Amino acid sequence: MNDDFYRIRRLPPYVFAEVNAMKAAARARGEDIIDLGMGNPDGAPPQHVIDKLAEVARSPRAHGYSASKGIVGLRRAQAAYYSRRFGVDVDPDSEIVVTLGSKEGLANLAQAITAPGDVVLAPNPSYPIHQFGFIIAGAAIRSIPAAPGPDFFTRLEYAISYTVPKPTVLVIGYPSNPTAYVADLAFYEQVVAFARAHKLWVISDLAYAEIYFGDTPTPSILQVPDARDVAIEFTSMSKTYSMAGWRIGFAVGNKSLINALTRVKSYLDYGAFTPIQAAAVAALNGPQDIVEANRKLYKARRDCLVQSFTRAGWEIPAPEASMFAWAPIPEQYRALGALEFSKRLLAEARVAVSPGVGFGDEGEGYVRIALVENEQRIRQAARGVKKFLERPNR
Repeated sequence: MNDDFYRIRRLPPYVFAEVNAMKAAARARGEDIIDLGMGNPDGAPPQHVIDKLAEVARSPRAHGYSASKGIVGLRRAQAAYYSRRFGVDVDPDSEIVVTLGSKEGLANLAQAITAPGDVVLAPNPSYPIHQFGFIIAGAAIRSIPAAPGPDFFTRLEYAISYTVPKPTVLVIGYPSNPTAYVADLAFYEQVVAFARAHKLWVISDLAYAEIYFGDTPTPSILQVPDARDVAIEFTSMSKTYSMAGWRIGFAVGNKSLINALTRVKSYLDYGAFTPIQAAAVAALNGPQDIVEANRKLYKARRDCLVQSFTRAGWEIPAPEASMFAWAPIPEQYRALGALEFSKRLLAEARVAVSPGVGFGDEGEGYVRIALVENEQRIRQAARGVKKFLERPNR
């Protein structure tokens, strides 16, 4: 049989697989690995959310198929969140769909709106689904800068002028995974104006909306008055409410894009388990203490990481948002490249990180460090890093 499947051929080797295999082997040998690789929150949702899950799960009627689009109460709760947080009023029936986490939503939207041969503009480096959701759907990717600086729009203009066929979609995501770059409302205003002028759909990934460390809350592209003409935005409950494994996210925005995503999803899934959706309503509509608590938690871990690793000899730029630090490889190891450095760090310092090249070729020379361990473990990791950096570079 021929197992050379078309879509599988379009996917590159999984860069993280080597580090993950080494990590699993080390743990199997009984080694204590401090895992700062995957962005997997280590906390739990608030008790009232877990109580609601259990309460609804006890109902015999709660175990059938749910609604692919999401139950009405959850879509209304997300509309209320956008109203109080961003001052944006959205229609829960036509401008919101519940997704199985933002990753599933992004991938299924790509399937819904992409024709083979379409060109999509996506940041490099970026969260892999931003590119590979479209690659799997048959598109070609043209890279744009991840940083929302002056070069961003220069490169956009160039891409629009010299790409054939003309790009149809622009993907952005701030606070960024993996780079932790942030964008302000003025940037989104330029993006919307550019997209309207060039007939581009804009997909904004706002998964880290509530993890910001300064005084200015993260904005939404939908705060721009004309944004809904061209834009859809994905959010997630994973990090905000420590609900990563629950797989609840949302798409909000342009009615045509929401309708396309809803139709594709209706063929592919029956929606999240109803008790999980009911518990998500409780999270969004109930006390919001955990949102501020998680923000403070990640800020404290960020400060601990930056201070302890800098003292250990590895200067880490302090991220302004997200649950990641985007760290240049120490000078003496730069020639190794991100993958080999990550493997050496795991083998010799017992610290796992994600090689930056796994997020795109522009990520070479960096690693992503996730703030998913407590401060004591972060300081333990720093001690391992210090010993590693003090050894001769073999």
